[in-house]
Amino acid sequence: MRTAQDVLDFWFEDHGPGDWFAGKADFDALIAQRFTQTHSHVAKGEAWEWRTTPSGRLAEIIVLDQFSRQLFRKKPEAFAQDKMALVLAQEMVSQGLDRQFEQPRRGFIYLPFMHSESVAIQSASVRLYEALGDDDQLEYAIEHKKCIDRFGRFPFRNLALGRDNSIEELDYMHDHVERGF
Repeated sequence: MRTAQDVLDFWFEDHGPGDWFAGKADFDALIAQRFTQTHSHVAKGEAWEWRTTPSGRLAEIIVLDQFSRQLFRKKPEAFAQDKMALVLAQEMVSQGLDRQFEQPRRGFIYLPFMHSESVAIQSASVRLYEALGDDDQLEYAIEHKKCIDRFGRFPFRNLALGRDNSIEELDYMHDHVERGF
């Protein structure tokens, strides 16, 4: 298993937004090559020692929230660690540990809120991104909240999760294909 610092260096030093949110197969493959074993250990709770530092907690959130999406793109496993990532993020926020970080690191603490299919958690997401002061991320948080307010779930996950689409969800996905949430 790689270290929390290995995760943070890879994510923030070696890569950036052009990789994080582009959905590129080569970046997914690189994460698979370097971090599949680490992801497996972290998903089993075996990286609990990382939680002794705020940076370690951030690394665990990135592995659970982001690496899951890249390792298992379009599969149910992409979302299997969302609840654990959210709990870790909620703990960081409730303890004020999130405020030790600047952008973009702090924004990754908040992503599990944005990825939640809960109306209440989406409201918290918008508040967190408002306080962060990043207009682009706030716009995404608002759009995610609107989707959950409307459907109670993210329609773009339906296929991966074996959920049937409503006509309204199909129309929504057609209109929002670029954003994919």
